[in-house]
Amino acid sequence: MKDENKANEGFIPLHGGYRNLFSYQKAEIIYDGTVYFTNRFFHKYDRTIGQMVQAERSGKQNIAEASMASGTSKETEIKLTNVARASLEELLIDYEDFLRTKKLPLWEKNHRLVARVRELNKSTSKPTYETFKKAIEHQNPEICANVMITLIKICTYLLKQQIKQLEIAFVKQGGLRERMTKARIVERNKKK
Repeated sequence: MKDENKANEGFIPLHGGYRNLFSYQKAEIIYDGTVYFTNRFFHKYDRTIGQMVQAERSGKQNIAEASMASGTSKETEIKLTNVARASLEELLIDYEDFLRTKKLPLWEKNHRLVARVRELNKSTSKPTYETFKKAIEHQNPEICANVMITLIKICTYLLKQQIKQLEIAFVKQGGLRERMTKARIVERNKKK
């Protein structure tokens, strides 16, 4: 009976809701921070601005697109979530390049300010740009860049976990074709 109720609801599961994903929320903070950072630390005609902003935009937008595609294609959802992760990795390298070329230190994961960013990240159920604004907009470029790197690492970790969960869900629940077949079988059995 439980399976029949699911079939009556349709074979396309609920999907979307990307604004509720922690990965999307972090990506939005990183996007806003990257726009601020590039406008502040690069010459307005520097191509790096567009490349960094586009890398983060790709990360954020692919999380949303993956979520919306999830109803009909788990494969697309997994692929786009991984594209988001790859785009953020590209952005991470840009921030590391900035630090290296400015001869500024890249903070290790046990740095006290990395711990502080992680603490801020956990301090509220839905951190926003305002949560990190003081650090992102700090006058010291070392702090700004390292905070952005820390936020990117948090987001890519979340995306990695998200991909693992998507993989588990696919193995357990299957994809659209399997749900379509199951719904059709349930419908045929009703007619018998």
